[in-house]
Amino acid sequence: MDKFTTLTGVAAPMPLVNIDTDMIIPKQFLKTIQRSGLGKNLFDEMRYTQDGAEIADFVLNQPAYRKAEIIVAGDNFGCGSSREHAPWALLDFGIRCVISTSFADIFFNNCFKNGILPIVMPQEVVEVLMEDAKKGENARMTVDLEAQTVTTSDGQSFGFEVDPFRKHCLLNGLDDIGLTLEKVASIDTFEAKANLLRPWV
Repeated sequence: MDKFTTLTGVAAPMPLVNIDTDMIIPKQFLKTIQRSGLGKNLFDEMRYTQDGAEIADFVLNQPAYRKAEIIVAGDNFGCGSSREHAPWALLDFGIRCVISTSFADIFFNNCFKNGILPIVMPQEVVEVLMEDAKKGENARMTVDLEAQTVTTSDGQSFGFEVDPFRKHCLLNGLDDIGLTLEKVASIDTFEAKANLLRPWV
């Protein structure tokens, strides 16, 4: 998993509330177990017509936001069914951070496990960040995980809370496998001792 330290990038404004996981990655794309390749289908039914043409007024189809790395969203982002493909699709597109007033619990947890930082902010702060995001590609937002701040293009800075353990994992690029590998010496010692005590196992 890639480390998340400081991110400066374009933020896409998505003021819709209740953006669910089926909107993020529709059910027909859940057949794969690979984490890559889903970015092209992110928000598929909002980005494309039934014949595959781009819908010009959807935010991620607009030239200013095609390379967005941050989403500023409405309330209750990631609700609906618990599909890990949702953060996979966001990450494959290039999104590393989502800011909202609230997230569905399972989606929120899945983001951390896949290298995406979900940030919960008060409504009044999200409104400021949303307006900043609407400025387009020249208005770059900065997310500093170490300092736990989000800074707008004009220098307004807002603090956010994050669980210390999840912060540690993101800063060090540790998913569940990475966390296990940190303990490999202890695991090897345990296995060697177990082999001596129970050689028949």
